[in-house]
Amino acid sequence: MKKALLAAAVVLAADQASKQATLAFFDGKPKLSVELTSFFNYVLAWNKGVSFSMFHSDGPLTPWILIAVSLAICAVVFRWMKAEKDPFIRLSFGLILGGALGNVVDRAHYGAVIDFLDFYWGRYHWPAFNVADSAICTGAGLILIKSLFFTPPETSKEISS
Repeated sequence: MKKALLAAAVVLAADQASKQATLAFFDGKPKLSVELTSFFNYVLAWNKGVSFSMFHSDGPLTPWILIAVSLAICAVVFRWMKAEKDPFIRLSFGLILGGALGNVVDRAHYGAVIDFLDFYWGRYHWPAFNVADSAICTGAGLILIKSLFFTPPETSKEISS
């Protein structure tokens, strides 16, 4: 459990540090996007919705509603993490928890989540994201992969009459 909580803390710290660095980099600059490669831009984007900016809203209560929902999800993830016996899965839940808390901190402080990683192919852009989003997706992906490919199938018991 300690390693999973440490993973959550590391993700939260890395996420917040990267977002502060992004804010400092773009402070006072008229251009909010820097092309770094032919497929990646460093941007400053404010996400007032949830994943991929779904449910974007400028309403004054929206950040607080999303914070409440996120904290409820964090409580569920923490409970699963605490109950989980497999250290790999527990660590994966730690990644999810740290990422979710990183985005909660943004919503509480700024009313929106700071996104800055912008990958694209030609004119097709993946929605901008951040370290927290990466940790959430990585944690969920690891749980899925472990569950699908590395968990032995349960033995079925025959029902005898």
